[in-house]
Amino acid sequence: MSIRVFRGTSVLAHTAALRAVYADAFCAPPWDEGEERAAVFAARLPADVRRAGFTAALSFTGQEVTGFATAWTTPTPFPAGRCYPQAAAGLGTARTAEWLCGAREIDELGVRPRAHGSGIAAQLLEAVTEDAPGGRSWLLTSVRSGRAMSFYRREGWTQATHPSPGGTGVAVFLSPHHPARHLTAQPL
Repeated sequence: MSIRVFRGTSVLAHTAALRAVYADAFCAPPWDEGEERAAVFAARLPADVRRAGFTAALSFTGQEVTGFATAWTTPTPFPAGRCYPQAAAGLGTARTAEWLCGAREIDELGVRPRAHGSGIAAQLLEAVTEDAPGGRSWLLTSVRSGRAMSFYRREGWTQATHPSPGGTGVAVFLSPHHPARHLTAQPL
């Protein structure tokens, strides 16, 4: 197994493989995203690679892509689409701007189910965050996935927002090197 890092449009040569990994990783519970979400991911990839700071890491077993991570620099002002409003509501305006804007945002991290437990996800996460500006990286994940939440905690990420127990929504995590990780509120 090897990890390759891509910056910019060169990763587009692997779009079909990334779409297949996305479908394998996210079409099953707890995500339950259909094949159409994998198609949406693949369709937005050409625009994503043009984002400031775009970085992708792909894991290869032989010629097969077994996992990937994509990331970029979060713009200022903080975006208003997708799940961004939930992240901003959990942190508040000032912390969102200070902690997330200008930081490396991990957008997607997916690994084929047969490769779970192999360490690939941790290596991919490290590959897209190792040169984050000032060590500032962040991500959000659905609270529906206890497995994802546990994984990020094991990797040293700090949960910065705490949705209500048993609730739905997203949780923001700060990387182990993020300078604000010690300022986060702990759950009650």
